[in-house]
Amino acid sequence: MKIGVPVEHFPGEQRVALVPASIAPLKKAGFDVLVERGAGERAGFPDSAYHDKGAQSAASRADVFAADVVLQVRAGDFPLMRRGQVVIGMADPLGSPETVRELGARGVVAFALELIPRITRAQSMDVLSSMATIAGYKAVLLAATTLPRMFPLLTTAAGTITPAHVFIVGVGVAGLQAIATARKLGAVVEAYDVRPAVKEQVQSVGAKFVELPLETGQAEDKGGYAKAQDEAFYQRQREMMARVVAANDVVITTAVVPGKKAPVLVTADMVRGMAPGSVVVDLAAERGGNCELTRADQVVVENGVTILGPTNLPSTVPYHASQMYAKNVTTFLLHLVKNGVVTLDPSDEITRDTLIAKDGEVVNARVRQALGLPELVASS
Repeated sequence: MKIGVPVEHFPGEQRVALVPASIAPLKKAGFDVLVERGAGERAGFPDSAYHDKGAQSAASRADVFAADVVLQVRAGDFPLMRRGQVVIGMADPLGSPETVRELGARGVVAFALELIPRITRAQSMDVLSSMATIAGYKAVLLAATTLPRMFPLLTTAAGTITPAHVFIVGVGVAGLQAIATARKLGAVVEAYDVRPAVKEQVQSVGAKFVELPLETGQAEDKGGYAKAQDEAFYQRQREMMARVVAANDVVITTAVVPGKKAPVLVTADMVRGMAPGSVVVDLAAERGGNCELTRADQVVVENGVTILGPTNLPSTVPYHASQMYAKNVTTFLLHLVKNGVVTLDPSDEITRDTLIAKDGEVVNARVRQALGLPELVASS
């Protein structure tokens, strides 16, 4: 079987789905790897590095999409796909379900890596956690370079410089990495999450957990993600958070509910209550933003406060982002392979949850619901 790795054509995307170090285990499993010329250059992986590991260069993009399996960072180039072909990548299946409808119409066997279940044996395939790690790290660096003051406490001949105060809202993988990075830079860090169970995690990386007197017993789903709450809950939460936001120099928000608009946690009035020069980095910008003033991929300045809304921070660290993504996608593909062939096992939770299209049909129950399609009737 042949694996095709194309150049990513999504605007601003610098990652590549496979790095040279990932080729050896795939060749051992019986695959030939075909890489489009220049696929890894923007991430720091030249064509020669792929050749040295045994990959072949594709004469054309069409040759890449003639492969049995296509690995992408973002599933696209639908006209080049062919029926029965296996396509593995990120497709934003719950946020943009129409993408899945188009994949289904092409007749491909499509897998969305965002739907990897959060179970122990799938941890090495979890692209959301990998990319969130990078986003949390880079969000702090953006804040540090934008803030007109330094992060650490310094005692100098010119006097003492007090540390910056950073508030992290949402303590998933991105939030925890943001806490760790801000602490390493010397900031005083506070964090809040609607899930009280993360308090110990926050404290373990050196931050203070902000506790708000809200009813949060049903705030977490079985996969460990925060559940969407009603607007009355968010209103009470905003009222209680206003004081904390105003006391910090940097606010980094990470609260996203899969497939839903991001909840507004930081209002325009809360931003105006921050000191001039303060910074908000909104990692939920792609879903509308946790800050009322956020504009995706734009810099907004309100009352002297800068609001940043980056939508693809992992792509700004393409070398390591590609390295981590390639490990995830390679592990996932090898999980599907039995006797040198991609085999679909409907009883396997990983396969079942990530399979979004097959035989011309959208087959994932959550995506069908998002598209307003009826449940599929299981064949006998």
